[in-house]
Amino acid sequence: MNTNHTKNNVELPYKEEHFDGIEKRIIDAQGIPSDGKLDRRHFMDLLAAAGGGISLTSLFAGCGKKEEGASTDDTSTPIASEGDELKEPVKIGYLPITDSVPLILAHALGYFEEEGLKTEKPTLIRGWSPLVEAFIANKVNLCHFLIPIPLWMRYNNDVKVKIMSWAHTNGSAIVVGKHTGAKDFKDLGGMQIAVPYWYSMHNIVLQMGLREAGLKAVIKDQSEPLASDEVNLMVMPPPEMPPALAAKKIDAFIVAEPFNAMGELKAGGKVMRFTGDMWKNHPCCVVCMHEEQTIKKPTWTQKAMNAVVRASIYASQNKAEVAELLSKDGKAYLPMPAPVVKRAMTLYGVDDYVDTKANRHAAEWKNGRIDFQPWPYPSATRFMVDNMNKTVVGGDKSFLEGLDREKVAQELVDYNFVKSACDKYPEWMNDPSVNEADPYEREEVFAI
Repeated sequence: MNTNHTKNNVELPYKEEHFDGIEKRIIDAQGIPSDGKLDRRHFMDLLAAAGGGISLTSLFAGCGKKEEGASTDDTSTPIASEGDELKEPVKIGYLPITDSVPLILAHALGYFEEEGLKTEKPTLIRGWSPLVEAFIANKVNLCHFLIPIPLWMRYNNDVKVKIMSWAHTNGSAIVVGKHTGAKDFKDLGGMQIAVPYWYSMHNIVLQMGLREAGLKAVIKDQSEPLASDEVNLMVMPPPEMPPALAAKKIDAFIVAEPFNAMGELKAGGKVMRFTGDMWKNHPCCVVCMHEEQTIKKPTWTQKAMNAVVRASIYASQNKAEVAELLSKDGKAYLPMPAPVVKRAMTLYGVDDYVDTKANRHAAEWKNGRIDFQPWPYPSATRFMVDNMNKTVVGGDKSFLEGLDREKVAQELVDYNFVKSACDKYPEWMNDPSVNEADPYEREEVFAI
């Protein structure tokens, strides 16, 4: 064991009608490039289409062009009165994955209202690119993103996005088709593997495992031949992954829950490794806001983060109950039945995967299949920046060259509001993913 510190349109395993009863709008990825990359041309088209709904000043304020160490705060932006702040409703955008739990649970339990905030019904969105689009167009003011997405948005596209907290830790896995016979990374050579987004924790962790096994990640057309040491990667929306695996259109996928549980139950797949068993208690999705929002409306921001942290604590302490509540059989924030969501949030005992060794560090690390703690450890951000430069992605990633990891850890993440909420609700420290020795600091551990 090496330890370092530091497109396929196939039938869904559930019917589209399952979404019909959900009292939320669903945005499909129409007009988004099939590879999931919102490139500069499309980004500019989006801004033009959004018209007056976006402030070019707020979006393109020269992030990355300011002097080193300069504040990101827009001191020219007036702070709204508290009364005006609280008039704005919380507008949540989310994907139907367990990564979204703190946001949708806070809504389901009325935590935002208890803080004195108004809310709109959360908007369920079917892909990362349309969620980015909704965020940029100010259609949502509170959402979750895969942690590398805000990095890409801010430093490649100059979008003033802020990571406000972690949405969860762990919560993802590599699922292989039974037709592959794959049991470990070394068995993945010559295979086709789907990732949810180029700028994702999933792509980073997968490629770290491939490199350790002596394999090379490539991006080719699926019809092209692969060398025995090559693994072909493609971007695929999470709901499409289980049916694509069942149809043998792909050999494996890496994604957030509950699509791994769906792959096990509906696609005949098996979990090869849980990502939280490789990168210990890693972040996956993070809670994000517009930086301008945090400056203009600090009271609103603090109240929203109080609700998110409360929901994180409740989710951590009541996983089975929360799974039932949010599932199709409960309040239907997620379109999957309760057994699928419950499996995705709870099935992680040392005996559950003894044959596959998918969670070989579970007893030692004492974490869960998915855990919920909100504190955004700077060490994890630095670790992500370090490994993004080694990760193969579609498109130009030159913005990563020379990117200072310490600057990113301090500039991309807002620690103030989440720290106040964590101090107010210290029960977050009881989550199994929290460093007991020092809850606000930790060392990153990656172990194949």
